[in-house]
Amino acid sequence: MSNETERVYAGLILSELPGHQSRKNVTIVDNQVLKMGDVVGKITASGKYAIYANGASDGTQAAAGVLIGENVDATDGDKAGVILFQGAEVNKDLLGWGANDATGIANGVTDLEALAPPILVRDGV
Repeated sequence: MSNETERVYAGLILSELPGHQSRKNVTIVDNQVLKMGDVVGKITASGKYAIYANGASDGTQAAAGVLIGENVDATDGDKAGVILFQGAEVNKDLLGWGANDATGIANGVTDLEALAPPILVRDGV
């Protein structure tokens, strides 16, 4: 990781469950370019992940996690990524919400905080 990536990564995750209980390896669907901290939804038909889109109807309308680790450029096909999918606290100022408006972001926060155990969206420290 670059120094900038390490700085952002260190500030993004405020806490998480021990070990790797909060993390999951996933597939990011093609035609996506995601950055660390982007909120993602799970596409119902394929089980792959894409940027959270509050107004969608393919499953991505429900926030399901936060991309961590390296950025993922899936413009040329599906790529592997790592997300926080449960049991963590994240810095709200470092989350990426795609094209969602304030209502979409509020709904996404509600989705993350409804996960079991939740991903809590906190003010940065």
